[in-house]
Amino acid sequence: MKKCKILIIIVFVFSTQIFGQTADIKYANDVNSIGAIIDAYYDVISGTSLDPWQFERDKYLHSENALITKLDKNGNVQSHSLEAEYIPLLLSPKVDFYEKEIKREINHYGNIAQVWSAFEVRTEPNIASNIRGLTSLQIHFDGRRWWIDSWTTEMESDTNALVTDFLKRE
Repeated sequence: MKKCKILIIIVFVFSTQIFGQTADIKYANDVNSIGAIIDAYYDVISGTSLDPWQFERDKYLHSENALITKLDKNGNVQSHSLEAEYIPLLLSPKVDFYEKEIKREINHYGNIAQVWSAFEVRTEPNIASNIRGLTSLQIHFDGRRWWIDSWTTEMESDTNALVTDFLKRE
């Protein structure tokens, strides 16, 4: 059953590129600035349980070999591809889920940028939460558009006040 779901995902991702409006047209505004690509990054993962997953749009934001890295509360690292990020999403029921950015810092030099982004995980879009994390995104500009090359996320915990410390920075 899991293999069937994974096959359906792969077929869906590639068939949407063949049929209908091209991603370059549909998502052009998502990648025309650093701010736009980070806003789109949060938008694709946030929504109600009834909203369809936005795999095509998410894939469009990321470079071909984008690397996703997550640190657990003990500092253990798990890294994988963007496609591997989708598998657990499809194997469990979709729930209302919103990542709301609460602070962003951008360091931009030439065609590369490093973005620090603190966020809250919410079940309602307008109700604050104490579940917070910090993401480091590495992006580049290819002369035509911005790409997310990698991102690393760590959640705040009782023993790690990384978001609180980040929010205090000037």
